[in-house]
Amino acid sequence: MSGVGQIVVILLTIGVVMGTVLIHVAYLTLAERKVLSWMQDRMGPMEVGPRGLLQPIADGIKLLLKEDIVPSGANKIIFTLAPILSLIPALIGFAVIPWGDGKVELFGLEFRPFITDLNIGILYLLALSSVGAYGILLGGWASNSKYSLLGGLRSAAQVISYELALGMSLVGVLLMAGSLSLVKISQAQAGGFWHWYAFALPFPQIVALVLYTISAVAETNRLPFDLPEAESELVAGFFTEYSGMRFAFFFLAEYGNMILVSCIATVVFLGGWHAPFPFLDFVPGIVWFLLKVYAFLFFFIWIRGTLPRLRYDQLMTFGWKVMIPLVLANILITSIAAYFWMN
Repeated sequence: MSGVGQIVVILLTIGVVMGTVLIHVAYLTLAERKVLSWMQDRMGPMEVGPRGLLQPIADGIKLLLKEDIVPSGANKIIFTLAPILSLIPALIGFAVIPWGDGKVELFGLEFRPFITDLNIGILYLLALSSVGAYGILLGGWASNSKYSLLGGLRSAAQVISYELALGMSLVGVLLMAGSLSLVKISQAQAGGFWHWYAFALPFPQIVALVLYTISAVAETNRLPFDLPEAESELVAGFFTEYSGMRFAFFFLAEYGNMILVSCIATVVFLGGWHAPFPFLDFVPGIVWFLLKVYAFLFFFIWIRGTLPRLRYDQLMTFGWKVMIPLVLANILITSIAAYFWMN
């Protein structure tokens, strides 16, 4: 393939991935409102379009046309850049997520089901998740509001506490896979669900999957860990003073991060695009990948409608006294099991 052809393939792949992610973000908001309303015996959005299907588009237009207010005394440059700093890491993380295998040839061009295959894919994602937290912290500081500042500080402490657990929950899989590439980790889980790292011998990583999921909920500031934006205490936390498109960027970042952590869990623990049984391999891999991601996203919505918010001291105690010891124990046991299995 020529150099121009390669550039075209890369740009088209990026366009498809970003377009798919943004459409999923928009309709994830509608799905969340519908599921929560059904849990509460309500109808949910029904007015815009058939059964409310155009509600995300109406919400987007509303946010686009709203007056964009900058509080007096706010640091205007950082106030403007903070939402962008939150959104960009959430979007570019999808560059290393593989949603299928093989190649597709269209009009003489070869397309792969991922933007790139970094051999440090896991480290790349962990680094980006850390950068995204700066957007929340800076947004809270730059707003010149006590509610926003307190929300930003809470978020920084929460991210530091739970990012340790989230990163270390992946170490067991890395020990078994021997690679940081998400494509290679997915390929190593072919052949049925008993080869998925959540269930595979010598030491199934089901505990690590549970710890990762809890940490991911905390990392994305979702209930019951949404202390940085606790409405009953902090109005809206770090984005209290935001409106219009700046508010929309924070909103997109939160839902984009939800989809991203669900994709990582699918690839690392649940076989990525592989079918649960070999005789189901005729179903396209993208279907299995999406089903697993949708299951995680439903879990996020389910616990929002089910669990109460923790107190902040409970959140920090749980992170340092329960999550960290458990992930360390998982790494130790997995290392011993892997050593004896290989010898």
